[in-house]
Amino acid sequence: FQAGVVVPLRGVAHRIVHRAGSRGTVWTETRDSGEKILCVAGGAEYVDRRIHDFLKREARRDLQKASDHYAAELGVKVKRLSIRDQSSRWGSCTSAGSLSFSWRLILAPSFVLDYLAAHEVAHLVEMNHSPRFWKVVARVCPKVEQAKTWLDVHGNDLHRYGITD
Repeated sequence: FQAGVVVPLRGVAHRIVHRAGSRGTVWTETRDSGEKILCVAGGAEYVDRRIHDFLKREARRDLQKASDHYAAELGVKVKRLSIRDQSSRWGSCTSAGSLSFSWRLILAPSFVLDYLAAHEVAHLVEMNHSPRFWKVVARVCPKVEQAKTWLDVHGNDLHRYGITD
């Protein structure tokens, strides 16, 4: 991540703008033109780390909220939620109630993040991908097919963000 790069946040393009003299770390703004920007304070050498940390925090916040919502709907409890840099899967669930998600889900539209949260929480009811499992997911998440299609078409693109040379 560096100044000038455009990165999606919840599916909306944001340009990274370095504001060396500003206080704080990372925040969002909308320019008069309507362009969405991610503002990063501090030294230029910290832009990459600050954007990465910000995106991981936002992912944790959104995924915790969505997972808690679906857990309440399904009458189950999420014991632990972790955010990782996963390249082979978007999320996972253990029989002990631990959920793990890729931080890159914060780059996708919100309905995709919501679907992944519903999918993993549904594994606390059905620990498989049987027809019963998919009925549980569909019951709490009406945009299942739309989210799966979005991931099939755009999912690989999310892995190009956050890679530093």
